[in-house]
Amino acid sequence: MNVQSINTIGIAGAGTMGATIAQIFAQFQYEVIVYDYAEEGLVRGKEIVKNNQNNLINQSLLSEDKAQQAINRIVFTTDINSLSSVDLLVECISENLNLKQDFFEEISNVVREEAILTTNTSGLSINKIAMKTKNKIRFAGMHWWNPPHLIPLVEIIKGDYTSIDIVNILIDITKQLKKMPVIVKKDIPGFIGNRLQYALLREALHIIQEEAASPEDVDNTMKYGLGYRYAGLGPIETCDLGGIDVFNNVGSYLFKDLNKDIEIPKKLQDLYLQNHLGIKTGRGFYEYSGDKDKEALRRRDTHFVKMLKYIYSDLLV
Repeated sequence: MNVQSINTIGIAGAGTMGATIAQIFAQFQYEVIVYDYAEEGLVRGKEIVKNNQNNLINQSLLSEDKAQQAINRIVFTTDINSLSSVDLLVECISENLNLKQDFFEEISNVVREEAILTTNTSGLSINKIAMKTKNKIRFAGMHWWNPPHLIPLVEIIKGDYTSIDIVNILIDITKQLKKMPVIVKKDIPGFIGNRLQYALLREALHIIQEEAASPEDVDNTMKYGLGYRYAGLGPIETCDLGGIDVFNNVGSYLFKDLNKDIEIPKKLQDLYLQNHLGIKTGRGFYEYSGDKDKEALRRRDTHFVKMLKYIYSDLLV
């Protein structure tokens, strides 16, 4: 099998990630079958695709004709056997190890033997998810970043049994979709992106907990400082450009002072226990009454679109 033989894509789970990933494949001429066990999930998935496309049309990143053509390539179904003909499956169900294991045990008896199976897990073990899968050499991680139609990164994770040929096919497909693939060569928790993200989050919450800075100023430091730099340079490139001697000298006194807690930060856990979960409940670190939640998402997506247009224009559809 090679990338040219991949024509039909199966998506398991019609939530935000599943529906949007289906939309991306359809916009690049793939036939897509979206499976969800619940009809209401499919209704929500269709609405997600419609809203995504409208936003892209409004930003002049997608024409109405191409949007409709993509919709015509997507089939939504509650019949898992409809996935029997797919060449590539992307699983996007709940982030629960047992659910994923059971799903792949079932789907292994539905899809063709030569089909490639992938999971969109954001950090669970690829090897453990694949435990009940029949053909482990054709199983890999394919972690997309939210919102996947606006963020270019896709992490390709190789499990202990994953064939390198399968990894290469997934890399080629990702590039065809105008995304940026990175290879995670070992099955490590959180892969690359979330390990970096949570290391940063731990220190950010420590700074807030110590009352050294407000949440707003921590966020602004990222948006107008580190984040501004990291949009064009990675941390390793930054070391080279800034000087290894500088980073070595600063690291000699700063590393020992950075937070090393292994438990969930208290501020995060307190909000969780109070059911202050962010925009989904109207309050998190910030408050989202009225239309503030919609405005926060609009602001986020507008920012990502600007980055696509002006920084990553070579990755546009």
